[in-house]
Amino acid sequence: MTFLCLLFVMSGLPRSAAQGVPPPAADLPEQLDEVARVGSVMVDGDLCERIVTQRALTYMFEVDPRDRWAAGDNYDVDDAPFIEVKKTLLRLSHLVPFPADVNLWMPIKGRPDKIRIVIRNTHEMSQFWPWGALYQDMIPQMKTVLETGERITVTEKPGWISVLAPVSDSLGDVVGVLEVVTQTQSDAHANVK
Repeated sequence: MTFLCLLFVMSGLPRSAAQGVPPPAADLPEQLDEVARVGSVMVDGDLCERIVTQRALTYMFEVDPRDRWAAGDNYDVDDAPFIEVKKTLLRLSHLVPFPADVNLWMPIKGRPDKIRIVIRNTHEMSQFWPWGALYQDMIPQMKTVLETGERITVTEKPGWISVLAPVSDSLGDVVGVLEVVTQTQSDAHANVK
């Protein structure tokens, strides 16, 4: 119960009135890229690797013909690293004066063609995540980030800008991807929570 209350409170962090209005579109990529750069330094890849439990990873690919929701019902996280990383991502999203999210994506060991979203944030914005999916096909730009460690700006979906950035562990290996994302259309912010 405490965990759910904490998530509810964290998702409702106050924003200034200026944060409800997106800046000119020409300025967005640079601002998001700076958040992504800082995020790559701040987010601890070792913690990120401990978020999703082994139990959840086991159920993720199992299909139970008697219970089509078994994988989702058995998706759980280790509270301590989840909360610590989520708080860092929330703080990063406040580095820009408009609604933005910083999401965490991670590859799935043994399944190089798949990726999963581990943490979505306040506004539930993502240029890539189909609602309800526990995992999906590897997104080509994310694969590039995982392989090269370079940041990439993606504007393929009309009205969206995402900057993808690497998350590294203590050995310097890239273990995840941050998606720093916003919508460019002012009317898109009308439904932001």
